[in-house]
Amino acid sequence: MNLKQLKYFMAIAEERQITAAAKKLHIAQPPLSYQLSLLEQELGVTLIKRGPRNAELTDAGKLLYKRAEQILSMTSSAVREVENYGKGLHGVLSLGAVSSSGGVVPNLRMQEFTKHYPDIRFEIHEGNTFAIIEMLEKGIVDLGIVRTPFQYDRFHCRYSALEPMAAVMTKDLACGQGESGITLEELKNKPLIIYRRFEALIQEAFAEEGLTPFICCLNDDARTTYTWARKGFGIGIIPKSALQVLNLDQLICKDILNEKLRTQVAVIWEKKRYLSPLAQRFVSFFEDSVDW
Repeated sequence: MNLKQLKYFMAIAEERQITAAAKKLHIAQPPLSYQLSLLEQELGVTLIKRGPRNAELTDAGKLLYKRAEQILSMTSSAVREVENYGKGLHGVLSLGAVSSSGGVVPNLRMQEFTKHYPDIRFEIHEGNTFAIIEMLEKGIVDLGIVRTPFQYDRFHCRYSALEPMAAVMTKDLACGQGESGITLEELKNKPLIIYRRFEALIQEAFAEEGLTPFICCLNDDARTTYTWARKGFGIGIIPKSALQVLNLDQLICKDILNEKLRTQVAVIWEKKRYLSPLAQRFVSFFEDSVDW
């Protein structure tokens, strides 16, 4: 089994048709079918069920697809590390980023970074904090841009400034006496829309004040919280910096006045993993940022 066979196999699995996969790979169909047959003979299993129109993965094929994806990602990462070793002036910087980091990254300091190193390019992988940490573990990304809270024992971390969570609401759901701030007492019994990762934190903050939140919608992305809040389904609780990249026309935004409901963006990388000179330079610029 070699990398070429894995690439061919993944193309067939993704296209679900050998003809389409061959077209995607810019090769003829017979060599592709031949390589698949060799792979199945070597492994002693059927990986793909060939139908008249579609090719479907068997259970063994599904397992190999998952492993092949990891192997090829790690191979790409290894090539990138070796190419960048000792250079740090050009190459690809692969970043994993959560959606709520948009108000912090990218920033003006990063623009300055690209002016110093015009030959670099960024490869962005998006997901929630847990997905980004998994990408770091698999070597798919060089650096993770995540948001607290998370388990940081395995990582080197560089943090942005602490920021409050903000309550985002339509005029119909407007509440709170303050113009720019709102208390948990004022949010009690209000329908709240929250990012699932913050649920325990929010429950704990309310409990400390003897309150119980009414969470009407749980989701996995700050953008979903914003969308549902904008449609008037409830009051969204979103990290304040994330609001910088959202359209807040016709919405009311207030800082939540509670010390526990604060969060921050962090750049992280595994302690045991080699960090390329390019990534090291990026972290240095990140630390020096004056935009936060």
